[in-house]
Amino acid sequence: MSDRVRDLVRQRRIDPRTDAVSVRQAALDVIAEHESRSLTGAVRSLDEPELVIGQIVADVSGFGPLQQFLDDDTVEEIWINDPSRVFIARGGRHELTSLILTAEQVRELVERMLSSSGRRLDISQPFVDAMLPGGHRLHVVLDGISRGFAAVNIRKFVARAHSLTDLVALGTLDEQSAAFLDASVAAGLNIVVSGGTQAGKTTLLNCLAASIPGSQRLVSVEEVFELQCGHPDWVAMQTRQAGLEGTGEISLRVLVKEALRMRPSRIIVGEVRAAECLDLLLALNAGLPGMASIHANSARQALVKLCTLPLLAGDNIGSRFVVPTVASSVDIVVHTGIDDDGSRAVREIVAVTGRVENDLIESEPVYVRRAGRLERGHGVPLRRDAYEQVGVDLDDVLGVGRWGP
Repeated sequence: MSDRVRDLVRQRRIDPRTDAVSVRQAALDVIAEHESRSLTGAVRSLDEPELVIGQIVADVSGFGPLQQFLDDDTVEEIWINDPSRVFIARGGRHELTSLILTAEQVRELVERMLSSSGRRLDISQPFVDAMLPGGHRLHVVLDGISRGFAAVNIRKFVARAHSLTDLVALGTLDEQSAAFLDASVAAGLNIVVSGGTQAGKTTLLNCLAASIPGSQRLVSVEEVFELQCGHPDWVAMQTRQAGLEGTGEISLRVLVKEALRMRPSRIIVGEVRAAECLDLLLALNAGLPGMASIHANSARQALVKLCTLPLLAGDNIGSRFVVPTVASSVDIVVHTGIDDDGSRAVREIVAVTGRVENDLIESEPVYVRRAGRLERGHGVPLRRDAYEQVGVDLDDVLGVGRWGP
């Protein structure tokens, strides 16, 4: 019946990628025709026509057998190790599904996913990062690089939080630390979000961006669109692969430089992984407030990594320049993690003091999670004047004299 629906979609000139409603109507028409024929005994009546309709729509307009997981808001990630081993992550835990595909189905699914992204996958380009129509992130490794079959990952952006207040409700932050971060964003401090894979860095970055005043212009750059902050004055840019001729690539370094020409009040780099870290530091050091995320095991390790990545920009870039630049550019590091039960929580918030000892940047804990709750540390952000300029009493926000030092 899927083939009959495809024929009908072609006859009616329906774009299945953008008009799922019309595809569903075509499926309804085909099912109605089938049920009408069943009255004559020509075919067997369907036991669950609604289920069949859903499967047909997923097959024609969606992503076939995987659509059920894409529609399930509790599923965070889907990956295919080989056609007979399809996994999902739910609540931070991995599950092997009962779904069994064929190699041909996987190839067809990958082709369909990439068809709307403008990105390609071939022998010369065996890896691809792309965004699916639903805002999910696709990563594929071509067969030959991965063993036996193409390796497919779909990371869903399940937006359970859109603001710092939402993170408080989820237990990721408490009210005091959320108020501090909200004030820090309003004051224009430079904030780095660190954590491991699936630790909630992008969600936290989105919630921090929601605290940026609406009167300011935001420009974000990412490898693949993931940020969804909904700021009223926001331009989002993503990288581009090289074409078949090996030209036309747009790297993250290029995007950071271009962002500075767009009169931004703030800049966000979705994730720094390599030499683009140098361009971000130069922008922050020039007085442009910004935020970024980075993979790291702790806030201190994030600072070490921020000092290491710029060295990839060239032999003429040395630690004698980079380390003090990081110390003077980054104000706050927020480190988030995922617990054994799958819950995500901010583990620590540290303030960078600006001091450097033996090539190590000093930092002080503002909040540290102990026994499941964030406790006030002794750290205080260096740029107190930035808070004063936006009318924020930093001592009051930190609870000086009430909860801690």
